Amino acid sequence: MHSQNHWGGAFDIDGAEDDQSRNMDIDRGALQHQHQLDETQQSWLLGPPEAKKKDRYVDLGCVVVKRKLLWWMLWAVLGAFVLIGLPIIIAKNIPKKKPHAPPPDKYTDALHKALLFFNAQKSGKLPKNNGIPWRGNSGMKDGADLPDVKGGLVGGYYDAGDNIKFHFPMAFSMTLLSWSVVEYADRYKAIGEYDHVRELIKWGTDYLLLTFNSSASTINKLYSQVGTAKINGSTPDDHFCWNRPEDMAYPRPVQQASAAPDLGGEVAAALASASIVFRDNAAYSKKLVKGAATVYKFARANGKRTPYSRGNPAIEYFYNSTSYWDEFMWSASWMYYATGNNSYISFATDPRLPKNAKAFFNILDFSVFSWDNKLPGATLLLSRLRMFLNPGYPYEESLMGYHNVTSMNMCMYFPKFNAFNFTKGGLAQFNHGQGQALQYAVANSFLAALYADYMESVNVPGWYCGPNFMTVDDLRSFAKSQVILLLTDLIVVGTSTYKFKLINCAMRRLTVSWWWSSS
Repeated sequence: MHSQNHWGGAFDIDGAEDDQSRNMDIDRGALQHQHQLDETQQSWLLGPPEAKKKDRYVDLGCVVVKRKLLWWMLWAVLGAFVLIGLPIIIAKNIPKKKPHAPPPDKYTDALHKALLFFNAQKSGKLPKNNGIPWRGNSGMKDGADLPDVKGGLVGGYYDAGDNIKFHFPMAFSMTLLSWSVVEYADRYKAIGEYDHVRELIKWGTDYLLLTFNSSASTINKLYSQVGTAKINGSTPDDHFCWNRPEDMAYPRPVQQASAAPDLGGEVAAALASASIVFRDNAAYSKKLVKGAATVYKFARANGKRTPYSRGNPAIEYFYNSTSYWDEFMWSASWMYYATGNNSYISFATDPRLPKNAKAFFNILDFSVFSWDNKLPGATLLLSRLRMFLNPGYPYEESLMGYHNVTSMNMCMYFPKFNAFNFTKGGLAQFNHGQGQALQYAVANSFLAALYADYMESVNVPGWYCGPNFMTVDDLRSFAKSQVILLLTDLIVVGTSTYKFKLINCAMRRLTVSWWWSSS
């Protein structure tokens, strides 16, 4: 291992020497008397021992490691990155072709168009992304002369094919839109309409908050309508002048009511239900609840129990209210769901309320849900409370009564029980063959689908209609049949003006959020 021996000469013997010459140099006697050398002697004959390499260490602050080990660790990490990390990075950066979204089914497509109809009906200063390019700002001077409404009554929705803003059915529309979102938010999200439908609700509730002093705790009036139309009139108004809302150039008087138990109750229901939709926006939800409480208090005020439309020809012919006890039950239910305040559910389950509302009287027309009759919707809401929360005493007796009435209402939907007439095609004539039949078919189909979903959620397969057991699927089939007929009618009518009126009647009060769930 050393290039030179300290004793002189080379380690290797010249290979040219033969065996004899090598043997001549050996002292045989020495071989015979050979003995082990002691340590000192060995040190003379052998070179110095190999110097051991000292390990080098690296101080990492909290630990000291061998430098060689550290290098092994670094190389191991680098190797792992090359073998594992690098291929992953390359794979993730390879451009990928995005899959196309599946085409919407017919029910989803119908819902898209139904929601878009609300965009077309907007009044006021429209947002740039309204989605209806041929619509512009309109009604910008509505209520401009009202001293107590800053900025006037600008906004809201026009009704049907004219340019009047009827607050009673408008509030009902917002309540139903909110109810559909409360129950089916995930499905709205699945088809990309969740933000859209919430924007439509807010457009309506922002306007409804303008129709009374929503910052006060007590009010003495409620604005009920903007615009008017005289039957067979000869002066410019919203019926005499059949034109675009952007071109309105005639007076648009504002109606107000100092007593409005029905309208006040419906506005309270609209604001309360919307407050649930907007619970992720605490400030706005709180504002809606406050407004709902104020107008609910106004609706329930003693000595002010005259229906809002009575004696007013500007309203009575178009949206006459036949009762207000149904709005009391309806609004109290929504106020309870929005606030959890037991005073509302105590009132809703007070035995005197269903008696005054004739909820348990088995009156056929009271089983039909509409903008004028909220009883079937209210009893379903209260049945929901019993089915999901079951608050028990002291509410159980009344809630059980509402639940029984709801089941009876659902029985009447089936042709086999002959409660209502049906067309040859199968459309239920809930309004006994009078005009605008589609809105009644849609609204009551919505309740049917909801009740089916409620029962399925609590593992109830069906219910009895007398001796006949009706299943959840039976109820869904009825609801689906009505919607199919509605869509078929719209297709058959084509592009006529009548089609536009059909859409107005059927879609204006949207109750189709369940379409894709029942398909």
